[in-house]
Amino acid sequence: MKSPTMIGVMCLAMTVVMGLCHVASAAKKDAEVPLTAQGEKLLAKYSDMLGRLKADIAKALPAVDEKKKAAFLTAHAAVADVPPQPNPNGLRNAPPRYAPSHELYAEAQSNAVVAATPLLSDLDAFLSSDKLDVTLRKLALLAHATPRALAMFAQQGREEEALIDELLGDDALIKQIMELGGCHSRRYGKAMQSYKAIQEASKRAKEGFWQMFALASAMEHPGGCVAFGGARKEGMTDVEVNVEVFLDYEKAYLEGKLDKAFGTYSDFNWRFVMHIFSVEDLNWMRDMLRNYRPDHIRNPNYKWRYCRITKTDVPYAHSISRADLKLTRFQNYMLEGGVCGPRCFTGKLATTAFGIPTRFATQRGHAAMCHWTPDGWTTVFGGHWTFNRHGGICGLDFSLEERARSKTSEYMKVNRAEWVGYAFDEAKVSRGVYGVGGDFWNALAFYKKLAIVAAAQLAELAPTGEELGESNVEAVPEKIDQIELTEAQKTIVIGEDGVIAIPPGAAHATVNTDKLRFMHTIDGDEVQVHYSLGGGRPELLKFNVEAPAAGKYELTAEVCTVTVDREFMLRLNRRTLIDIALPYTKGYWGETKPTPVDLRKGRNSLQFTIKAPNKGVSIKRFKLTPQNL
Repeated sequence: MKSPTMIGVMCLAMTVVMGLCHVASAAKKDAEVPLTAQGEKLLAKYSDMLGRLKADIAKALPAVDEKKKAAFLTAHAAVADVPPQPNPNGLRNAPPRYAPSHELYAEAQSNAVVAATPLLSDLDAFLSSDKLDVTLRKLALLAHATPRALAMFAQQGREEEALIDELLGDDALIKQIMELGGCHSRRYGKAMQSYKAIQEASKRAKEGFWQMFALASAMEHPGGCVAFGGARKEGMTDVEVNVEVFLDYEKAYLEGKLDKAFGTYSDFNWRFVMHIFSVEDLNWMRDMLRNYRPDHIRNPNYKWRYCRITKTDVPYAHSISRADLKLTRFQNYMLEGGVCGPRCFTGKLATTAFGIPTRFATQRGHAAMCHWTPDGWTTVFGGHWTFNRHGGICGLDFSLEERARSKTSEYMKVNRAEWVGYAFDEAKVSRGVYGVGGDFWNALAFYKKLAIVAAAQLAELAPTGEELGESNVEAVPEKIDQIELTEAQKTIVIGEDGVIAIPPGAAHATVNTDKLRFMHTIDGDEVQVHYSLGGGRPELLKFNVEAPAAGKYELTAEVCTVTVDREFMLRLNRRTLIDIALPYTKGYWGETKPTPVDLRKGRNSLQFTIKAPNKGVSIKRFKLTPQNL
């Protein structure tokens, strides 16, 4: 029988491989499509356009000192030749060969930095000038897309050809695309279809940050953004998927459900908002978290905002499947937890559902995630950037890029160096192996990124919750904040009909602990209490209730649960013990079935606890309804 860890690894591997196979098969399929007679004409047209742009750039380039260039290329090539580090203990995250933490690599890279510095100085005036930008950007787009791929798309019909003509004729749009980093998998035609369709579906997508969100999403997901678990609705096209998800974010934003940072991101970060989850999963996560744990939404620590739901409610454990309940994948994860894959996916869904840019940070035999914060990107539930990768890009490369891009004007020099590289059909610096390979202009661009980060002292963020990758034990206990309650939030109210409404804030003690958390509801008007999965021994939630008359009452509680087969234990007036079943509400608010209780006139003591194994439940209010009084 396979271990839970092995099952998690296999699941992760299957997910990653399926995604890579989809991209690879799509690229192979595109390459095998023959060109029609019209396609051949278009190929000639785009090839001629590219050739003329290359010639223009070649004539406009400044002279480069050949001795300095040769010394730089020699030093840069030496980086690839550093020997691997030994791994005598067979560590899964083996000591890296190509990373600054490897002394020999750091030394070789330092030598290359020294050799690059005078060249960057000599070429700074050229790289600082925007004089050739229009030509460079168009050249780079044509070369990246390839004339053949553009012709293959355009030959499909007049609409497709017009779409490519529109793209190539719009210098402002090309500027945005190339400064974003181009189109994923080079499928510019498909991306343009999504972009135009989103703009037709939403007026907001034509200006401001919504326009950039639409463009960046289309460029990052030309094949449609929903892929996880076959979540796409039957019959939906790639374009329809992207439109549906975009409109869902627009609706959530207008309803005030997205993070306050949404709308403030730099252009590059917009690529990573839309992700692989269905609209149904996105909406469930938003609703569940707003009901069940609004404190995770308000968490001032952006590293843990939203994704802390994994720590509190998806423990590292062997996951179970309850097919009889007809649950979604993520509702199922909340029942008992899961290994690294389910925990990573839940954290990713939580951040991306609220509009936080998010990516995978896959490590060897382990699933982790990374996401945006106002201070930069951080990995969560996994190790250092050195050990992760996604989409063929190693973590170190992504971390370097996102930090360097924060200095926009300086990063334009990186762009220009890379765009010049297209004029000479240069090999790129590897994105999967940090800082290795690549011809002159592309290698120079890499060292410019290093220079930007060094000059601005842009330190990478440390991993968040690294110890929680395959454990439930936190290295540093979470700081537990207290909340202030108004008198109304602490007051038990007896209505004209005799119904006694008991808010959680009326509890005998409202001090937040590992087990009990008092928090404001998502609208801020009321207070709810969360009886947590974490913590040690069960704790009592105690209320003193003044009954106006003795008699029979029915007790109900408004609760929100994400697990099944749980119950309260009520101790009434220190003598009577009553078990109260908790309904499974799937993260929405619901009521327990009425439970008959006998109250005496005057003070009554109600003490609630939850039987082990303790699982989370949020409570908005208790209600005592008189019967035949």
